[in-house]
Amino acid sequence: MKKVLIQLDTDPQPSAFDSIVALDADVDALLRYGGVSAEAAPEIVRDAFFTRGPGELATIAVWVGGSNVPAGEAVLAAVQGAFFGPFRVSAMLDSNGANTTAATAVAKLAAVRELAGAPAVVVGLGAVGVRSATLLAREGCEVTVAAIPASRFGDDYRTPRGLAVAREMGLDPVEPASEEELEELLDGAAVVLAAGPAGVQVLSREVWSTNPTIELLADYNATEPPGLEGVEAGDDLVEREGKLVLGAIAIGGRKMKVHKACLRRLFESNEEILEVDGVYEIARQVV
Repeated sequence: MKKVLIQLDTDPQPSAFDSIVALDADVDALLRYGGVSAEAAPEIVRDAFFTRGPGELATIAVWVGGSNVPAGEAVLAAVQGAFFGPFRVSAMLDSNGANTTAATAVAKLAAVRELAGAPAVVVGLGAVGVRSATLLAREGCEVTVAAIPASRFGDDYRTPRGLAVAREMGLDPVEPASEEELEELLDGAAVVLAAGPAGVQVLSREVWSTNPTIELLADYNATEPPGLEGVEAGDDLVEREGKLVLGAIAIGGRKMKVHKACLRRLFESNEEILEVDGVYEIARQVV
């Protein structure tokens, strides 16, 4: 019996990236839906249930993606709300790639240093930054989450939407008024993650390289300029300025393995729900 993945994307066009990775992870058939809302999701899932008996539902799984994380969370909740009795399937949320990316980076850092008790600063309030902060906190880090100072954006600055999201997730984000205030937040930090948008340099080399307490740095930005000046995208826990640095491509390469491992896990039963915690457990095994 074929393994069927139902790809529910909240964007108008389903992600080609997610589709290709699914096929590379040995999915036999891929059903792609774009522009999926929380209202539409239950009907799609229920329609799939009745093609197979309860004992065969491990051959069907649901992947929720798209660029809008809150919309993806609503779709996943609606998918779960469609379950009844024995009719349920495994499902995963990875809107914007946030869960797999954040889980991979934090797992790689945790593999080389004990994180419990380590002061950590995450700069950037996008989905990946917020997820990373949550995982670092669960590892026992003392986490500070900071917005990027407005001066780094020039005329393109907008109040970060992530401020409200971070607060909803139990974090207490800081909004530095200047680059000097951001630099002060790094005093005493052992771990620093740059989670800014493409095209924005978060920290200069001078700032991070001269900080005496920083031990580990990670940059999620694969485009030029890098989020951390002086860090190469391919740096895979390379030593620079006496610190171990992790670049975006090094994160992304391992993230692909985590992504595929999560997809394969979905077909081991019909009861797996993979959100950030479940993805992180898989990442710890893969990295």
